[in-house]
Amino acid sequence: MEIGILGLPQSGKSTLFEIMTGIKSREMHGEQFVRGIAPVPDRRFDRLVEIYQPAKITPAKVPFVDVNASGEKAWNAVRQNMGSADGFIHIIDGFTTGHVGEIAEQYRKLTDDLILADLIMVENRMERIRKVPRKSMKPLETLQLELMPKIHGHLEQGRVIRELQFTEDEWKSLRSFSFWTIRPELIVVNVGEDHLRDFDAVGEEIPAGSPVVVISCQVESEIMGLSEAEQREFLSSLDIAEPAYQKIIRQSFLLLGCMSYFTVGEDEVKAWVVPEGVKAPQAAGVIHKDFERGFIKAEVVGYEDFMNCGGSMVQAKAAGKIRLEGKEYVVQDGDIISFRFNV
Repeated sequence: MEIGILGLPQSGKSTLFEIMTGIKSREMHGEQFVRGIAPVPDRRFDRLVEIYQPAKITPAKVPFVDVNASGEKAWNAVRQNMGSADGFIHIIDGFTTGHVGEIAEQYRKLTDDLILADLIMVENRMERIRKVPRKSMKPLETLQLELMPKIHGHLEQGRVIRELQFTEDEWKSLRSFSFWTIRPELIVVNVGEDHLRDFDAVGEEIPAGSPVVVISCQVESEIMGLSEAEQREFLSSLDIAEPAYQKIIRQSFLLLGCMSYFTVGEDEVKAWVVPEGVKAPQAAGVIHKDFERGFIKAEVVGYEDFMNCGGSMVQAKAAGKIRLEGKEYVVQDGDIISFRFNV
């Protein structure tokens, strides 16, 4: 599970990577491929930490990937090192212009390169499949033979694969392909301090249906150099609730189709990362496989119910808000869970 950061040269992608992870990838000479981890901002987690004052805290985290590459072989480096990324941040240079149309053009430049790369993959696959006799085709190849022309036609129109609808079997047949435009994307517009006040207009000009976040990496870098109290004062003076980079981390987490449930106590408060729609035994298995194998019940209270009971498990239990859930329970974002198991 990781998010790759893509952008044209000088768009600010390495600066954004540094702001989110604290790692100065540009100073890692000779390292083209740099990974970093960013904690997911979550007020619920922070409140639980305040209540329990644990010896250890473990927030949810998002891994990010930055590639330092330039010149003729830059695209090869990106393709080799980001082929396994589960989603992308597409950062756009908006600080050299405040014009929405020019920002949209910046977005299209890299998107067209990604579409072209996908087109080449599709054409190569179509050519190979067509050489296989119909009678000798496996079910997977037959399905791909039907799908590839549809995907090819869509890409030729300059549109991304993620716009298409696929059945579950069709998705499975495409898993072996590292299509760039099939993966989810978060668009980040890096603006100057005095540019682009009409932020909503950017989303209207970029025909991708992807979430858009506007940030000034220059301002955010300055914020990172302040103390926590100074940061609060600075943001308050601008009437801003939180730094933009925190929104980007949170959006990246959601982009991966993830959510968090919590385990709490004086020893540790931890946010466990699970896919949306996961059932209780599988969620328990994230802690330890023995929890999944020996799962009996999950003792669950929703975060809001817990807080409405004064942030007290005793009061939550007295109010009947703590539930015992079985194997078919679908874990909800923000659940506070204690598992019962036997091995």
